[in-house]
Amino acid sequence: MNDQIEMLEKPLEQTSKANDVPFAAQFLEPQSQPNIYPQADDGSCDCNGGSTGSNAEPPAYVYAIGRIEVRFPSIAVEKEFAQATARTETTGKTDQQSFHTVLSKRENRYLVRQLCWVFTVQGLETYLLRPRDPADLDLLVDAIRPVPSPNDIDVAIGLRGPIAPPEMCNGLMVPIVAFDHLYSFDRDTLIKAVPKPEKISAKDFEPAAQELFDRVMQLTDNAGATDEHRALNYLSMRYPAVYTTVAECHGRDCALTGVEVRASRLSGTRKIMDVIFTLTNRKTDVSEKFFTRVDVSEEFPYLVTKMSPYYDR
Repeated sequence: MNDQIEMLEKPLEQTSKANDVPFAAQFLEPQSQPNIYPQADDGSCDCNGGSTGSNAEPPAYVYAIGRIEVRFPSIAVEKEFAQATARTETTGKTDQQSFHTVLSKRENRYLVRQLCWVFTVQGLETYLLRPRDPADLDLLVDAIRPVPSPNDIDVAIGLRGPIAPPEMCNGLMVPIVAFDHLYSFDRDTLIKAVPKPEKISAKDFEPAAQELFDRVMQLTDNAGATDEHRALNYLSMRYPAVYTTVAECHGRDCALTGVEVRASRLSGTRKIMDVIFTLTNRKTDVSEKFFTRVDVSEEFPYLVTKMSPYYDR
C-alpha cells in the first residue's frame, strides 16, 4: 500500500527537473511585484520571506486543481510576441502549436517572464501564478500544450499572496500565488496510474475509474485555499486508493453518494483532516463509509492514515 500512496508521483512527473533546484525567496522580476508574504508591523521578516514579528499572519497555502491560461498584460507585450513569432518558423503549425513553439525557444524566455499566467478553476479566473524559482518558468511553458484537450489538468502548489494590482495583468485583479510546485497531466494518464483491483476486470475498471474521476473533479471544484479543500485535492491527485476503494464498491453494486472533510480529533499541534467517503448500495440503500487522514499543516499535504472503514461516533 505504501507503494500505492506514491505511485502517482512517477507517472505524473512534471516535464522539467526545475523543482530539484532550491527554492528562491522572491518573485521573479523584470518589473517590481508586490511581496507575496504579509509583513509584520515592525517590518521584520526571515530570509524565506515569512514574517517574524508577533503580529505575523500565518502563510496561506494553496493546493489547486485547474487549468493554466496565458494572457498578454499589455498591447506592447502582445506586439513584441508577434515580432518574435515572425522570427520563428511556424509553417504548417496551428495557432496553439505556434504559440508553444515561440515560448519554448530559449531566446524568447524574456517573453515568458512578461506574460500573465492565469490559473482558472472550472473556467473562472482564480489566481495569477508566479514561480518562486526562476528555473520553474519551464513548468509554465510545459503547461501550454501544443494540442490542448478538455481533459488537461494542472495542479499548482504554493503560497497565496495579495490581490494583483490592475496594472499587472491588464486589469485582472485576483490573488497572486507564488508556486513551489506545478505539474500538468491529463485524465487518461491519471487513470492508467491507478492500480486495478484484483476482483475487477480491466474492461469494467476503466469506465468505473473514468466516471469516478469526473465525480472527483466536481468535488474538487474549489480554489484549493482551505484546509478541507487542500486535503481533498491532495487525495484526488496523489492517493490512488480512493479510486480503487470506490471501484471495488461499484463491484458490490454501490455508488459514491457523499464526501465529507472535517478536522480530525487527532489534531493538536498539527492540522489533520478526516476525509470520509460514503458509498450506498443501489438496491438496499444501506451506506458504508471509508475514511483517510491527511496532514495539511504545511505547504505539502501528506497521508497520515490509509483508507479504512469509518464508523460514526
